[in-house]
Amino acid sequence: MSLASDVRSLWHSSGFRRLTYQRLLSQGGDGMFQVGIAAAFFFDPTTATSPEAIATGFAILLAPFTVVGPFVGPLIDRWKRQRILLFGNLVRLVLVTTIVAALLLDGPVWSLYVLALLALSVNRFLLASMTAGLPRVVPADELLTANAVLPTLGTIAAAVGGAVGGVVTFVAPQVSDAGLAFAALVGAGIAFGAASWAATLLGRDELGPAHPIATGEVGERLRALVTELVDGARYLRRRVTPFHALGVMSAQRLLYGLMFVASILISRSVLGDPDRPEQALGDFSLVVGFAAVGFGLAAVLTPMLGARVERQTWILWCLGVGAGGQLLLAVSSAPWALLAAAVIVSFAVQGGKIAVDTIVQRDTVDEYRGRAFTLYDMVYNVAFVGAAVIGGLTLPDDGYSRTLMLVVALTYGAVALVYARAPRQAASIGA
Repeated sequence: MSLASDVRSLWHSSGFRRLTYQRLLSQGGDGMFQVGIAAAFFFDPTTATSPEAIATGFAILLAPFTVVGPFVGPLIDRWKRQRILLFGNLVRLVLVTTIVAALLLDGPVWSLYVLALLALSVNRFLLASMTAGLPRVVPADELLTANAVLPTLGTIAAAVGGAVGGVVTFVAPQVSDAGLAFAALVGAGIAFGAASWAATLLGRDELGPAHPIATGEVGERLRALVTELVDGARYLRRRVTPFHALGVMSAQRLLYGLMFVASILISRSVLGDPDRPEQALGDFSLVVGFAAVGFGLAAVLTPMLGARVERQTWILWCLGVGAGGQLLLAVSSAPWALLAAAVIVSFAVQGGKIAVDTIVQRDTVDEYRGRAFTLYDMVYNVAFVGAAVIGGLTLPDDGYSRTLMLVVALTYGAVALVYARAPRQAASIGA
C-alpha cells in the first residue's frame, strides 16, 4: 500500500482522527510556548557559543521529564489517559497564564524557570500518554504507519506553532523580547485551551488503560510508583524485544545528539560568519530544515517498506544508513557534507525510531505500556543530555573533529553488529 492509502485507512478510524486533533493542538501550543520561554528567559541552547554552554542548555531543557518521568509511567497505566490529556492541558493553560502574569508583574526569575520547567514536564507526560493510548485506536497491522504519521504531524505542528509564536517579529520588527514572549505565550495558552477541548472529543475509556484505578486508590498507588516502574523495567527485560529496541534507540539518540550539538557549532563557522554569532540561530535553521527532509522521508518510506522488511531488519538498515551519513562529516566539514549528513542521519534515526515505537507497542501488553513509554522517554532524554555532555567535553569550539565523526560512524556499525544478534521474537511470559 502507498502512504496516501495508508493514511486514508487510518483516517477512517474516528479514534485516530480525534487523537490527531489532540496532538496537533497540543504540540502546536508547545512550539509557541518554547518560543515564548526562549524570548523571555534567553532559554535557547542554539544561542550558546561553546560546547559547554550548549550542554548546560540542553540539560535544563530536558531535565524536567527525566526527573519526573519515574513518577508518571505507572500513572499512565492506571489513570484514564483521556483524563490525563484533558487535565494536563488545563494545567498547562494555568501555568502559562501564571507565567504571563509573572512577566507583567516583573516576578522573580527563579519562579519563571520553575513554572516553565513544570510546563515542559507536563508536555512530556501528555506525549507519553498519547503514545501509550495509540494502540487502543489503531489496529495492530496499522501501528507502523500510525507511528510514522502521528509523531511527524506533531513535529510539523510544533514547528508551525513556533513560527506562529514568532510571527510578531515580522509584523512588528521593532518588538522587544518581552513583547515577543508575551505574544507567543498568549498563543500557547489558546492552543492548550483548544487541546483541552479536543480531549473531550475522546471517550473516557477510549485510550485505556485496560484496568484503571478508582480515585480513592490514587494515594496508595502513588506510594507504589517506584516499585511499579521497576516492575515495568523487569517486564520489558523479560519480554526481550522491547528491551533491546529501547537499547538500540538510546544508542542512536546518543549518537544523533552528539552530531546535533556539533552541527550547532559547525553551522556557525561553516554556514555563517563566526564573527557574527547573533546570526547563529538563522544559520542553524538551514541545517534543521535539511534534517526535516530526512524525517519526512523516513515517515514516507518506513510504512511503504513495512510489509516487506521486518522491524528489526529495518532498524539494522537504518543504523547502516546512519553510519554512511556520519562518514560524510568524517570526510569533510564543507557545507555540502553538513547538509547531506543532516538529511541522511535524520532519516536513519527517525526510521529506526518508528520501528522501535512499533516493537515496544506491539510486544508490550496494555497494562505495562505507559511505563514502557515513560522509560522510553527517560532513556531518550538521558541519551541526548549525555550526548551534550560528551560534546561539551570533546568538541572544539568550532564543533568539528574529524576523529570524533569517524568514531561516531564506527559506533553506528558496532551497534548494528550487536543488535543483529538480538532475538526477533518476544519471549512468552506466564501469568
